[in-house]
Amino acid sequence: MPRETVPDLIARSALANRAVLVTGASGAFGGQTLALARELGASALGLDLKPADGVIACDVADGEQVRGAVAEAVERLGGLDILIHFAGVGPAVDIGQPPGADVAEALDVNLLGTWRVTAAALPALMERRGRVIITASLLASVTLPFTGAYTVSKRALTAYADVLRAEYGSHLGVTTVYPGYVDTPIHDRSRATGVSLDGLVPAERVTDTVTAVLRAATAARPPRDVASTRLGTAALRIARHAPGALDRALSARMAATMRRGTYAGAELATGLRTRLRAQGKEHRA
Repeated sequence: MPRETVPDLIARSALANRAVLVTGASGAFGGQTLALARELGASALGLDLKPADGVIACDVADGEQVRGAVAEAVERLGGLDILIHFAGVGPAVDIGQPPGADVAEALDVNLLGTWRVTAAALPALMERRGRVIITASLLASVTLPFTGAYTVSKRALTAYADVLRAEYGSHLGVTTVYPGYVDTPIHDRSRATGVSLDGLVPAERVTDTVTAVLRAATAARPPRDVASTRLGTAALRIARHAPGALDRALSARMAATMRRGTYAGAELATGLRTRLRAQGKEHRA
């Protein structure tokens, strides 16, 4: 797809008279998407734990709330053309430990929350042969330590999108979007444990993802998979066609990061530091 800019989208009134529903609508991605969709001429509402003007209170981990909030949104919009998913959480975990509350939350919100909202919206979307835009992450393919709960949920989410396309693609467009690292509050929890991705991978902007999502939502034919930037597109291709090479490169980068003492004060990283030191001694022996 051509790399349209926000002014390009505005110039062609890309979402004029479309009914749009956005999850995670009070967050960085969702809030900007909701505002821009309205500027592009859409009738747009949001769902979020934090209600606001045009944002309906909804916990996507609660099936009853989802059914009620989606029904209210469809009624207020007079139908539904496009569903955009941003709701998500990003806890940091040691994947060698038994899955606890953080893992359950990531799966419940990131994967099952998307599933619940889509299922509730499906009859309205199919009536208009609408589109679903599912926000995954480059971390679904580009694997880094301490992101296990998030990575597993997002990789599962890409499978959900693929099966949704296989079963409902005759009446529904399904696009998966893969943002890279973007400095938003979702990283606050990993920062609190001392194992954030800050500076470890190239940063993208919120606008990159929002524009990629809206391009996908308004393309003549719904694209299957979309990264937010050209660098993200390259990373996605390498992950798919040369995963072993990518694993080795990321492992070397993580080892160098540890040697610099980046995670020196992080309890969560203690085990990995020990294993990398032992590996280094084995290599020198």
